Amino acid sequence: MDKKQLEQFKVLLLKHRQQILNSGMVNNSEDLHVSQEDLSDETDLASSLVSQQISVSIRERELFKLKRIDFALERIAEGTYGHCEECDDEIGLKRLENQPWAELCIFHAEEKEREEAQTYRQA
Repeated sequence: MDKKQLEQFKVLLLKHRQQILNSGMVNNSEDLHVSQEDLSDETDLASSLVSQQISVSIRERELFKLKRIDFALERIAEGTYGHCEECDDEIGLKRLENQPWAELCIFHAEEKEREEAQTYRQA
């Protein structure tokens, strides 16, 4: 990967990072509180708890993505960006364009997904 491509991916990663931070999803905790009005009605309470669970899931996903973006930016600085963490082969440009924080080549990413799915089924 040449310097121009690396710079383009750095800009793309920084853009994604800023979008996450600007969304307020990572820092906003207003949706994690149950109002006093919801406590009196079981249906309202259940609805409020489901909304909280969804918000927590989204927040966790965004925080995870933010960590992966930061790690990708570190790899750019180190000169290892675009190489699979498992086999050191180059990660395909199409994959990086769709997911610039990708750490694994498509082969190892699919292998990891299969292992996680199998672990999930056994649990």
